[in-house]
Amino acid sequence: MEEWESTMGDMGVIDRQFWKGRRVFLTGHTGFKGSWLSLWLHQLGAEVTGFSLEAPTSPSMFHVCSVNNYVHSVYADIRDPKRLIEAMIDARAEVVIHMAAQPLLRESYRNPIETYSTNVMGTVHLFEAARACGSVKAIVNVTTDKCYENKEWDWPYRENDALGGYDPYSSSKACSELITSAFRSSFFNPSGYTEHGVAVASARAGNVIGGGDWAQDRLIPDALKAFQEQRPVSIRNPNAIRPWQHVLEPLSGYLILAQRLYLSGTTYGEGWNFGPEETDAKSVQWIVSKLCEKWGNGAAFEIVADSEKLHEANYLKLDCSKSKRRLGWIPQWTLEEAIDKICDWSNAYANSEDLVKLSFGQIEEYQQRMDKGAMQ
Repeated sequence: MEEWESTMGDMGVIDRQFWKGRRVFLTGHTGFKGSWLSLWLHQLGAEVTGFSLEAPTSPSMFHVCSVNNYVHSVYADIRDPKRLIEAMIDARAEVVIHMAAQPLLRESYRNPIETYSTNVMGTVHLFEAARACGSVKAIVNVTTDKCYENKEWDWPYRENDALGGYDPYSSSKACSELITSAFRSSFFNPSGYTEHGVAVASARAGNVIGGGDWAQDRLIPDALKAFQEQRPVSIRNPNAIRPWQHVLEPLSGYLILAQRLYLSGTTYGEGWNFGPEETDAKSVQWIVSKLCEKWGNGAAFEIVADSEKLHEANYLKLDCSKSKRRLGWIPQWTLEEAIDKICDWSNAYANSEDLVKLSFGQIEEYQQRMDKGAMQ
């Protein structure tokens, strides 16, 4: 029986006591979201082992914030099952958060084989490693809001809506969801929890934004790069609606979900949405206009034709009522606040300020907002 007992676990907050000394195995820790989560887990006192390829961009959040100083890094490919098993066993992992992926929709059109091999077989290798490890109690597999069969309808997607995916990226993440369900049924079945002791869930988030993102073909990084070069940013689909949210929003959901899985077992072993409030599902043109306004200095945009003519969904929102009701998770920052945080981070980078201190400060500010909201 777990010696630690939650004092805040039922209140929709991240419990610092739970995470202190907790052994966490995080895949994809060199990416944008993974770097933010690595810093957050370090701040909570967790012992983090990261498993990932080298940082995908240069510059990167991972290097700019010296994330390697706060985690034990294993640089390897998620498609290398032997190395993955060895690393997870060495880490004596208790909580596994799987974020390693090929995360870019347009890249998936250019390299569908690599997208499927990473996102599909990478998930299989992750679960096989957890089976071999013996110490794992909770697994959160992070997929995407694009795993749903997008029907371009007016209402948000719930966790029990059909999976699908028009493009290789979306399809590969729907496959990852199916793999999660299959391993949960076949090897981590709730009926046998007293024997295997592992609870498995998946998490689906919207379009994350935040300081430190330099990925290609992503709206905010493209806009900030254009502003810094004093040229207008080009946008292809101005009317496309997306569930924009600061990167800390879904990460808080993953942490709360992992806590619940660890403490309550299979009760929470299912799929979960972590998206913004419906009022923050905005068009591409709206968010770029707002970013231009807040950035100032003549920042502007231009609407251009999509030369590649690749299919992208026009309308996509998530229904997060289940996460709010059963996990107590709620978004903390409005979209305008999120844009403010991005501008603060990007200006600090441009002025060579201390980004480690700034990033830890934004995490602490966010968590204090969570704590305050939970106590009301």
